[in-house]
Amino acid sequence: MSTNTFHPAPGTSHRIPAGRPPKDARPAPAAPAAMRLTCTVPKEFVHRAALAEVLLTGHTRLADNRFQVTAQWPRSHSFYTPIAGTHHDPLLATETIRQVGAFLPHAEFGVPIGHQFLMRAFHLQVDPAHLHVGATPADLDIDVTFHDIRTRGTTHSAARYDAVIRRHGDTVATGSFTYTCITPQAYRRLRGNHGHLHTPLTAPLPPQNVGRLSPTDVVLSPTTTPDTWQLRIDTRHPVLFDHPVDHAPGMLLAEAARQAAIAATPHTTPLIPTEIHSTYHHYVELDTPCHLHTQRLTPTPHGNRIKITGTQDGKEKFHTTLTTTHL
Repeated sequence: MSTNTFHPAPGTSHRIPAGRPPKDARPAPAAPAAMRLTCTVPKEFVHRAALAEVLLTGHTRLADNRFQVTAQWPRSHSFYTPIAGTHHDPLLATETIRQVGAFLPHAEFGVPIGHQFLMRAFHLQVDPAHLHVGATPADLDIDVTFHDIRTRGTTHSAARYDAVIRRHGDTVATGSFTYTCITPQAYRRLRGNHGHLHTPLTAPLPPQNVGRLSPTDVVLSPTTTPDTWQLRIDTRHPVLFDHPVDHAPGMLLAEAARQAAIAATPHTTPLIPTEIHSTYHHYVELDTPCHLHTQRLTPTPHGNRIKITGTQDGKEKFHTTLTTTHL
């Protein structure tokens, strides 16, 4: 982490010689012992280009495989907007736990910057009762435990981790992610020239059909097949494509599954995801249409359940099961 360097304003000529305070200088008042200054973690450690998209604020190591991480959710977000204006978007919890899985391997397991993380599976469960938007940003404590840690030689290469997000002691969300870590050289061999071509940007579904306000944030396009939509890939989107990548990001696919579930569910009141199970088999490429198919499953006491399957070039690339409920 670099330190800040002070640069005098142009034209400033008065300087204080190093090590010699001015004669009338007074000691600066000490900061109160209880004061805790907060900043975000390095954006490079969570694979984000924009500082505004960094949600984590710090961490403490509790054991070899256990950590406590702190985070903050803004009262509003440019993309993960509050649902009905009253509840934090559950996908903000997904993005928070995703950032944990990049940050800790870099900060604690020695993974160099530049290594790629491949999301294999994730499970998220949220409690809407604790997602309410308050009068200030939501400060969060996250308990993280790593399992099945693997190395290749001396380099961290894969793991599964569980996370519990708490707000004022109440459990907001629980999640579990499984990932593989790939060196830049191995990633280039794996990917080759993928990503240099993109499909044309297709027309969006009406925003109100997928729980959105702006067409810019719609990630599905209509098709002629019932309960089937085409993934709409806009590589200019400032959040979903925070930086250039050669495949569809996992958070784009999570958002597409959420929008497909809403589009397939008759509703007159806002829907909120309460549980998400996702498995990723292959990269979703940018240069070939990807289609999402929805299948309604038997409801549970927790809400409606829908399975979303993403296919591309005749292959299943991922599948997600969502449980949703009305606010």
